[in-house]
Amino acid sequence: MNARNCDRSPIASASHRRVLFALPGLHRVHRGAEVAFESIARELALTLGHDVTLIGTGSPHPQDPYRFKGVRCVPRERFEHAPSLPVLRSHYEYEELTFLPGLMGAYSPDDYDVTCTCSYPFSNWALRAMRGRRPRPAHIFITQNADWQAQAGNAEYRFFGCDGLVCTNPVYYERNRARWRSALIPNGVDATIFAPGPRRSRFGMPHDAPVALIVSALIPSKRVLEGIRAVAQLKNLHLLVAGDGDLRAEVDALGGQLLGSRFRRVTVSHAEMPDLYRAADVLLHMSQADPSPLAYIEAIATGLPVVAHDEPVTRWTFEDAAFLVDNSNLSNVVAALDRALRSTSPDQVAARRSLVERRFTWSAIAQSYAEFFEEVLSVRSSPRAR
Repeated sequence: MNARNCDRSPIASASHRRVLFALPGLHRVHRGAEVAFESIARELALTLGHDVTLIGTGSPHPQDPYRFKGVRCVPRERFEHAPSLPVLRSHYEYEELTFLPGLMGAYSPDDYDVTCTCSYPFSNWALRAMRGRRPRPAHIFITQNADWQAQAGNAEYRFFGCDGLVCTNPVYYERNRARWRSALIPNGVDATIFAPGPRRSRFGMPHDAPVALIVSALIPSKRVLEGIRAVAQLKNLHLLVAGDGDLRAEVDALGGQLLGSRFRRVTVSHAEMPDLYRAADVLLHMSQADPSPLAYIEAIATGLPVVAHDEPVTRWTFEDAAFLVDNSNLSNVVAALDRALRSTSPDQVAARRSLVERRFTWSAIAQSYAEFFEEVLSVRSSPRAR
């Protein structure tokens, strides 16, 4: 039965928790944290029987097994040139501030056992506020974007709090578990949708030439400009960039200058992402400190080799299924791209798929979330916690 039409029981059992995910971009932005939250919510509702609600700024999808409450906000793109101020440090915080009135209007603490967000400060503060007749729901903060909120301890970060912290990689887990009740749960993928398939000549890419793919927000930390410079050093290699952000003009200008007709940038819906990966021969990711990019897992699920920065998170994520180098030196990136383009045998593709099926399916990840919810709730209800 669709969760929208289910009556809420006054007391939830352990097998039927009432869970809220709140994030401004839900059902409107189709990347990163939004895709992760929607995927986890779908599995929690569909396969584990939880009563799940999402609050975001998009539109309901009638086929989804969870309840969606749409509210308003001013999109982050409107604030790209706004000044950086305490509390309002980037366009994401400006967007979140305009999301706050709708969130507060749609959120009733008495209706939930658990609330989840990865957005700080305003969503975290709102979901932890004491407003109902009962004790507020357990609050889970998820490190989809970073863990600095839980680490900083100064300025507005001294007001951070949670009942449980989901760490999307082992680095975050090790440095937070002594302070916060923590669980190590990565992001995942639907391996039935993201799967190897025939090469697709789409998105303006040729069928008979090698194609590198960058899937990324166009912001300085993602180092997309450096990726363009690396690809330009390989003759005949085309580059497809899927993403948008503050640096779109610089990315388009440098791609046109160095690659000419070998460069194309697109924005695509999440439904088009499997075909996007099938239009490429290798995924290039230039960020040197990402929490748990969905692009990593989606690419290897589709069978693509990946070239990424060599650091603890990528080593833990890929095991030995990617080409990891110090990408501060572009010659390392060029050499890794060349090796990756020759690593497409059936056995190599099968090894990447095996890693995904063993560690990164959304169904297994949703189960880990459900178990962590129970752990947090049991601790909160114990006499010592009270």
